[in-house]
Amino acid sequence: MSTKSFPAYFMRGGTSNGLLIKRSDLPADEEKWQPILASAMGSPDSFGRQLDGMGSGVSSTSKVMIVSKSDRGDADVDYTFVQVGIKDGSMDIAANCGNMSSAIGPFAVDIGLVPIAQKHTGRRANVRMYNTNTSKLLVGEFDVNKEGKYEPLGDYAIGGVPGTASHIALSFLYPAGAKTGSSLPTGHPIDELKLPDGSTIRASLVDIANPGVFILASDIGIPGNIAPDILGGNADLMARLEMIRQTGARRMGLDPSTPSIPKLVLLSSPTPAEATEQGINIICRALSMQQAHKAVPLTFALNIGASCGIPGTLANLTAVNAKGKDSIVIGHASGRLEAGSVVRDGEMLSALLHRTARVLMKGEVFYTIDDEE
Repeated sequence: MSTKSFPAYFMRGGTSNGLLIKRSDLPADEEKWQPILASAMGSPDSFGRQLDGMGSGVSSTSKVMIVSKSDRGDADVDYTFVQVGIKDGSMDIAANCGNMSSAIGPFAVDIGLVPIAQKHTGRRANVRMYNTNTSKLLVGEFDVNKEGKYEPLGDYAIGGVPGTASHIALSFLYPAGAKTGSSLPTGHPIDELKLPDGSTIRASLVDIANPGVFILASDIGIPGNIAPDILGGNADLMARLEMIRQTGARRMGLDPSTPSIPKLVLLSSPTPAEATEQGINIICRALSMQQAHKAVPLTFALNIGASCGIPGTLANLTAVNAKGKDSIVIGHASGRLEAGSVVRDGEMLSALLHRTARVLMKGEVFYTIDDEE
């Protein structure tokens, strides 16, 4: 065994944080990434705390983004998202992370991957990003300062993050069918899932930005505003929800043993006060990597927002005051989030989300590695 290091940024992107690394600072062979990234994040850790690394024991803080200059004509940078398994150190690259995607543009500008003189007008810059996990294009627009570096200070607030920061707009281009090729992989807005225990449950299986299994909180007998700690602390309920997720994955033609996708999301309608006073259209509680999420994964907020506009889906039937709107407001465990979309002739051209990001630290990240690997 030996100790080595690589240069990296440690950043918050939306309601997640993680490492951002230039691809050239990792081995060319992706098969060699797993032990390096696992050790850097502090996994595997049977205690689930990642005390010996940069992670902090929850799925939204055990993330890595690997970025390179793109050879594509329609993108400035390529990036691969890695979800590092907390307890087992696995390297899951099946899905994208919308929250951490908001940090890609600022990172690329700050390290010089994107020449800012070519990309900014006034104090706004835009970076075109190609996500290798989903083979989809995104555009990030954000503030830069007079030195041509990312400007994090501003007055925009997002739910789940204290204080304010500068506004980042993320446009997901042609987001439908990210993994299955269709927004409704089964062709139905609602499917009846038969579970291994013989019971059944209604679910909407929707693939927009990332595939999701959407069910109603009321169909499993829990309140829609349940606290994540209470939800996650109910072992029997979490086991049942994982059974539902895996059954939905099979119906969508996805590998049920992949923990990152599809994710399972519980939906409910807002109270009259939430709908009128806060403008909330729908409530969600999300599960990620078999944990109750403290907010909502950004790509699944986008999926919910788009699903509200697909006739007959559970989101469409549950949302309040959402008919005819280009964007809807989602209430989650840490606040609210607005998701918008552009649809023309029945095709979703883009979906828009709003985030903030901040560089927390940059330097060398140390890891231990078996010299024989």
